[in-house]
This record gives sequence, structure tokens and C-alpha cells, in this order.
Amino acid sequence: MDMVKAQFEMLDERFARVNGDEWMQRLHTGCRWTEGPAYFPAGRYLVFSDIPNDRVLRWDETTGAVGVFREPAGFHNGHTVDRQGRLVSCEQGNRRVTRTEHDGTTTVLAGTYQGKRFNSPNDVVESSDGAIWFTDPSYGIDSDYEGHQAESEIGACHVYRVDPVDGSVRIVADDFSRPNGLAFSLDESLLYIADTRQNPSHIRVFSVDDGRLSGGEVFATSDAGGFDGVRLDAAGRVWAAAHDGLHCFAPDGTRIGKLRVPEVCSNLTFGGPRRNDLFITASSSVYTLRVNFSAPRV
Repeated sequence: MDMVKAQFEMLDERFARVNGDEWMQRLHTGCRWTEGPAYFPAGRYLVFSDIPNDRVLRWDETTGAVGVFREPAGFHNGHTVDRQGRLVSCEQGNRRVTRTEHDGTTTVLAGTYQGKRFNSPNDVVESSDGAIWFTDPSYGIDSDYEGHQAESEIGACHVYRVDPVDGSVRIVADDFSRPNGLAFSLDESLLYIADTRQNPSHIRVFSVDDGRLSGGEVFATSDAGGFDGVRLDAAGRVWAAAHDGLHCFAPDGTRIGKLRVPEVCSNLTFGGPRRNDLFITASSSVYTLRVNFSAPRV
């Protein structure tokens, strides 16, 4: 297991006490583009996507072993673990959002919108009412590299919500270039959504009311390539994956610090028994380190 020096860079005094292990562990490498880390507390394992290789891998916390979780996988990208401990996945190649049930069967949560196929669902979150929210840029249909090249049937890249009661799918934001990572504030009154292809790439913040979004002003801009995955910690700080590592923002949008990573970062999640093991997918590898902050309690 490789070790890489952990570099916390303070840009604002509010980041002064944010730190963790002196060394990051590289849990796995040799992938083409890692994405979608999702941690299962009950099984003590992490799953993550290797999109161009069309597989989902699984790292076992108890043994350190990495094996194939699903292959072929429909070019999975982002994942989340719902409140019943099931895997919810964005399948770029199959152009749908699915849930893996406890018995291993697959349920399609969102396959079409008004009879048209999605572009390539990218990242997904669940709100406390059980609704599924996901982004749908075009990366999986732009070429055959991480999906299947095709024309967009919808004609644009939107953000969607799947109703938890009747399963209906509705557009909640329709003015994005390439919507990507998304995350709720701790009280779910706000939704942060990255738009990767803007120049500069930025994160927008929306007010959430009864399953609908309003506002959408720019919350933060990137100074190092495109923003990708987004997560919040228990203190309400916003963490975003970028080309030089993870950027950390205060709730007012100030970039207060960075965690430097030696590869282009795509996403992040928290795990471990105290929710303070940080897992980072980055280019060909997956990294982890224990930090002195944690994920919010669900």
C-alpha cells in the first residue's frame, strides 16, 4: 500500500484546525478513471467506479483486498447509499438510475423522461424524504470512452428529482451546461450543484422548498480545473473535488483551504466507524486518510 504525504493548505483562518493523518494511503491504483465512492458501514467496504473499464470495484476494509463488485456495469459513474443501505447508481452507459436491492436484484428508478432516454446520469443524492436527485450531463454519450456515443434525445443537460411516492421524474433545474456533483446542506434547505463546463467551473446553490428549487446563484468558482463531486461535512463546510485536490468552502462561499492530492480528483465520501475516514477517487487511484472532521449523521 503506497503512502502519500497529506498536504492541508490553509487559505483562511477558519481552516486552521482542519487536518488529519500525516499520510494518505493509496488503496488502489491502475484504473482509467475512478469515480463514485460509496461506503457501506454494515459491510465495512467501499465501492467505486472505474468508468472507462466498465466495472465497479470493491475495497474491503477488514482485509484491504480490492475485487470486482460488478462487471460489466453499464459504465457506472456516481453512487450513493440510501437510508435502507442499498446502492443507488448512475449508469452512464445504460442511461438510467438504478438501485441494487439487498438480494442483489436491480430496480430502475429513472429510465426515461417523457419517453426520452436520459443523456448519461452522473451523480446522485437522496433527501430525507426518500426522493432521489440526480444530474444528467452528456459525458456518457459524447464518445464511446465511458459510455456509448449517441445523440441526446432530451437535447439538454438537466437536474432531476424522482418522487419517493409515485416514482415520477421531474426536471428541477434546466439552465446548466454540464451539471455534475450535488449535495444538500445539513438541514436540506439548500442544494449545491457543480457545473463542470463553465469557465471557470463553479458550484451553484439553490433553495429547496417542497421538492422544488429556486435561486441558483454562484456559490464558489474553481481556480484549478473543473469541479466534480461535492460533499458536506458535519460542520457545514462544502468540499469539492477539483484538479489539484479537494477544495473546502465555508458556508458563505469563501475558499478556506485545500487538501492537495497528486492526481486529478473526481469525487469524495466519508466512511469508517466514526464517519471520519475520507475516501477520494482521483484519476487512476483511490486514496484515504483519517481526518479530524466527519460526515453529518443521517
